[in-house]
This record gives sequence, C-alpha cells and structure tokens, in this order.
Amino acid sequence: MESEAYDRFRAWGRAMIHDGHADEIYQTSTIAALLDGLYDGDVTIAELLRHGNFGLGTFNHLDGEMVVLDGTCHHLRADGGARVAEPTDLTPFATVTWFRPEITLRITAPVDRKNLLDRIDHALPTTNLTAAVRVTGRFASVETRTVMEQKPPYPPLTKATEGQAVTTFRDVDGDLAGFRSPSYELGIAVPGYHLHFLTADRDHGGHALDFALVEGEVRVATETELHLSLPRTAAFANANLSPDDIAGQLRQTEGG
Repeated sequence: MESEAYDRFRAWGRAMIHDGHADEIYQTSTIAALLDGLYDGDVTIAELLRHGNFGLGTFNHLDGEMVVLDGTCHHLRADGGARVAEPTDLTPFATVTWFRPEITLRITAPVDRKNLLDRIDHALPTTNLTAAVRVTGRFASVETRTVMEQKPPYPPLTKATEGQAVTTFRDVDGDLAGFRSPSYELGIAVPGYHLHFLTADRDHGGHALDFALVEGEVRVATETELHLSLPRTAAFANANLSPDDIAGQLRQTEGG
C-alpha cells in the first residue's frame, strides 16, 4: 500500500511539470503585512498579470477584493458589485499562478462547504503543497463579505474588517477561486482555504465565508514554486510581521 502511494506521488510529480519547469505561485507581500495595516503597494495589475492568469488579493487602501479568472482581474467592491480592474490599479497583497488543473472532480449532488473541502483534500496527492482551486457551478447560497476602502492612518486588518456588510447570494451560478495553503505558510499566506466568489455574469462577488454547492466542477492545480516579492518600503521594514496570535487574527478576518 505504501509503495502504491509512493508510485502515485511520483507519477503526479512528473505530470505537474509544464513546459520544462514546475508550476509557480507569484505573491506580492505577505498576509502578516496586511494584518498589520500595510494597505499600500507598488505592484500594478498589469505587472501582476504577467505572473499568472488565476488568483486573488486586494487593492490599495484595502479597496475591495480581487479575483483573477482566465487572465482577467476583477475588482469586487464593498457594495457587492464587480468591475474589471484597471491595468494601473495597485495592489498591496495578491497571489496568482498560471492555472493548469491536474485534478477534476465532478459534483452531481448538493454539498456544503466543509464536505466539499474535505473531498478536495482527499483528492490531493499531498497537503504539503499549495493548491490552486477553482469551483464552477450552481450554488444554493454563497455568503460573502468585501472589505471597505480605508484611509490613513490605517487600522490593522482585524479592525478594518469589523462590521463589514455580509451579502448572501442565493440560487446563483458562479466561480469560487483561490488557494489551499499548508499550515507552515502561516504569516505568508492564509493557511487552509482562502476563496473569493464571482458570479457567472461577472457583476457581483466577494470574499467567500460560506457556501452550498448544488452541482458543478472542481479543478485543482498543485504548485511547487513560490516567488515572494516583498516591498522595499519603510512601512514594510518597520511592520510587525510576527504578531501575537496571528492564527486567531486570521480566523477573525477570514471569517473562519
């Protein structure tokens, strides 16, 4: 049994090499910096999209949520609406990759968030690598929140997300997009699942707090390389990137 699992892992490892190189995640800044209130970055959306066609993040001043699908960057606003981001828009935190699915799951019966994520975990060849996850389908409900634009002096993320309006979409088609990160990435990324939602008409969305999928398709790609681009700013140099109870702060801000 152990030999069979090892052979499966090696076969997966060979299959995940594309165009002569391993798949890479590109990330600007860290989630710990965002927790500390570093909401200004110098990476444009045009630059971000040179590193991937799929991902998520936020915009300068914490002005809403970001989701990148099929090479288009969508700006999800605090009022629940969405628009295509401008190439010159800036981001203080974002994660993208070139999405090349290796695993596909067809969901034919209703499933809640916990059970769907458990099924994805079970299908992964390993949970020690970051996985890019896209869920496309019909949802009975999706509960979302979207961060609101902040003004200096910026509050920490736990304060900025207090009292954020929650929007629940019902009987809706759309996409969940994001990443499953290993626990050892605490402080760099959000451990576990971090997903944003965008409706099929691309007009609405937000950070996914909870959902119930009626039917659809799950596509997953595992990643072995991390390109972490850190800001060369005084704010980043002086930030508290090892706060007390960082895991608790993330649970508070991520709604988990």
